[in-house]
Formats: sequence, structure tokens, C-alpha cells
Amino acid sequence: MSTPKAPAADQTLRILSLLASSRGPQPASMIAQRLGLPRSTVYQLLQTLQEHGFAMHLPDERRYGLGIAAVELSSAYARQEPLARLGGPLVAALVDRVRLSGHLAVPHGRDVLYVIEERAPGSPSLVTGVDVRLPMPLTASGRAILAVLPKAQLRALFPDRAAFVRRRDTGDPRAPGNDGAGVEAGARGAAGAAAPARDPEIDRYSRLRAVLDETRTRGYAIERGSVTEGLASIGSPVLDHRGWPVAAIALTFPEREVDADRLPGLAAEVRAAADTLSARIHGRGAVR
Repeated sequence: MSTPKAPAADQTLRILSLLASSRGPQPASMIAQRLGLPRSTVYQLLQTLQEHGFAMHLPDERRYGLGIAAVELSSAYARQEPLARLGGPLVAALVDRVRLSGHLAVPHGRDVLYVIEERAPGSPSLVTGVDVRLPMPLTASGRAILAVLPKAQLRALFPDRAAFVRRRDTGDPRAPGNDGAGVEAGARGAAGAAAPARDPEIDRYSRLRAVLDETRTRGYAIERGSVTEGLASIGSPVLDHRGWPVAAIALTFPEREVDADRLPGLAAEVRAAADTLSARIHGRGAVR
């Protein structure tokens, strides 16, 4: 291997590549050992990466993982033309088969960012247009992505209650419900009609973990009226070659129009589309 012309840049990129290829946060000593770098250099570079949001320190575990800025950088690639070109036909075909609205979303920090929206004929109007950002814990797309993250990485993203956005939190203009719009779709039920039960509020890490444990057991993510009464969504993750979630495909529908016994079949359709997209980006399908 030739001597790099910019050693500091080379070392920094090697650290990022190692963190990205690992299934969870790593101790600085292990990073130094695996890369053959002095510990002092690794600590200095990790501190700089942490200051810019590309690395996150977990003091209780004495480990370092990818920071939110690194996650956003990776999703920036996923938002570009290749993913849209590959995923667009799959979402359109899915919508044609099941006659329900579909979406493709990518992780963006603690949010999901929608890159494709395909509305079924006669379906309610949606707020999940291209470039719309919504909190991950409140959406089926986000829950599908979070459910396959390593626990240490999940904890790094949601270290305390301040990391959670409440459904009716009027202090955040991004919080769903402030403008009357929904999380995965934006139509209200008929005036005066009794609304189906909503999902419990996810406002702390323990509740998020419980929801994600149920998601893994069930085999797909589901969201029922997290903000919009009467609307539900189901989602499945798109994985890269490391098994890391880079996107999710979801369906949204009025809950009263879809019987509970139809959900497993719809989930299988969503999983099949997500697994196909995983394969097309040289990744792999989710482990079932």
C-alpha cells in the first residue's frame, strides 16, 4: 500500500470505515489495534470526529460508535438517484398489487426522510412527500429501521428523553400533529366518528425498546394512529451488504378498511419488496 499523501485524512477515513463495518460501538484500544495506529492518534481523531458529530462516545461502555452526522451522510447517498431509480418501480408495483399507498424512506439522524411516495387511487391525501422528515419512533418506516440496529447504536441515538418527539409536542414544528397532519399519512377521520385506539406514546427509551422487541417478534413494523386517528402503516427494512438498515418500505391505509387477518399478507408483500431492493443494491434481505 502506498504512503497516503494526507495521513490524517487517511487515518480518519479508516476509523470511520471501521466503525461503519462493525455491528456496534468499539473501544478506542480495539480501533487502534485493528488499524495499527497509535492510541494517542486514535483518541485525538475520535475527539475531532465527535466534535463534528461523526462519532459518538458511550462513556458507560467506554466505546465509540457512528454519530448522527455519519448516519446522515450515509443516508444522503441513499437519497440520491440510484436508490430512487431502483426502489421506485418496486414501490409502484407493490401499490398496484395491494391497492394501498406506499413509501420509501431513509434514515436521517433520528428521523426518516421520504424519498418516494406512491399514492393508491382513491386513497387519503398524504404528507409523506419527497423530502418530508418525520420522527423515526412514530412511523412504521422508522420502527422497521430501528428494530434491526444493534442495541448499543440504538441507545446512542436515543440517550435520554430529550431525544424523543412527542406526538402533540407543539414546541417542535416538525412534530406531527402541529399542522393537523399525520405521521405516515395526513387524512382525518370523519367528523364525530369514533377513532380506533392509538399506539401508546413513545417518550422514553424503555418504551421504544418494548415496541421494537414486538416488531422483531412479529417480523414487521406496524404503526396505528400514532398521530393521525384512523390511519395505520406497516413497514419492513432495506438492508445493505452488512445487514445495516439503509431504508424502509411501508404501506399506509385507513385502519377500518383493512381487516386484521389481512395484515400478515400485506406484511409479506412489503417484506418481499424490501428484500428485492436489498438485493438490488448488492445488500441482502432481512433475516426472518
